Amino acid sequence: MKPSVSSEIRQQVVELRRRHSLSEVANLAGLPVGTVKTICSRSGMFRDNEAHRAFFSLPPIKESNQTLPAVPELPPQRTVTGDNEIDAVLWLREVICTGQAPLIEKAMEAAKAIKTPLDQVEKRYQAWLIQTNPGSLFAALASFNFADLKGLAKSSVAKLARQQEARSRLGVDVFAEMPPESFCISALYGIDPDNMGFYDDADVDKRFRVHSELMPQTLGDCLYEIAFWRELYYLRNAFDGCGDSLHEVYAREQFVFRCLGEIRPRSKEESVTVMRWMLEDKDNFDRSETEAILLNLIG
Repeated sequence: MKPSVSSEIRQQVVELRRRHSLSEVANLAGLPVGTVKTICSRSGMFRDNEAHRAFFSLPPIKESNQTLPAVPELPPQRTVTGDNEIDAVLWLREVICTGQAPLIEKAMEAAKAIKTPLDQVEKRYQAWLIQTNPGSLFAALASFNFADLKGLAKSSVAKLARQQEARSRLGVDVFAEMPPESFCISALYGIDPDNMGFYDDADVDKRFRVHSELMPQTLGDCLYEIAFWRELYYLRNAFDGCGDSLHEVYAREQFVFRCLGEIRPRSKEESVTVMRWMLEDKDNFDRSETEAILLNLIG
């Protein structure tokens, strides 16, 4: 009959497993690898945290009762530069920016009636911007891709689709505070940020770790939550005035990113998944936590 393992040793094994491989934990705890595996499995602390994933999830898409007008309204035509062709393209761009397919189709057809090649119209618009904004180094930026109506049409349709999805998931007020955002604000309440609005990492880690029920338990949990925050920002960014994320939310994202360097991979497959995710965004390699994450994945 095998001797039982005390609760203290079980807890020690669980804590060690968060930072070490199974074989390393076995050596440190003086236990067989099989026993370490069993303790870790039965603890449930190395499975995906379903409560965490349910909390950090976008609301499901709901069908809207709001009916769109059968015939979308055209933007009013205005005299902006006094150059008829430039003003025509400016108006066509406004029409295209509605994202409405019927209007875009008409705008693209109307653009064919402009006799001057659009790239030349763009140069005239650039010259007008520079002339009317003397001394401004950025005046000509407004003319960037001015003639690319097809590109504008593609991005406008995608933007409208994002706006519709945002409203169907988040409601009419897409910027209303969500429970995960409220959680971040509450968790960090009372901590004084620096002059730039950023929080001390040690203070942030301590506050969030208190809420064990919402802690990522696996590397998969970390990627899941990071994806949630990015998807939320992506949807809201389809609207004017989106701005940056709350400082408390940014602190949470940074915390979860740091967890990628602390939570041990459960398998080679999980390590590869995180590595591929890191490679998808080159900015990941410019962060101070990157070395710890990479060492954690290959350790």
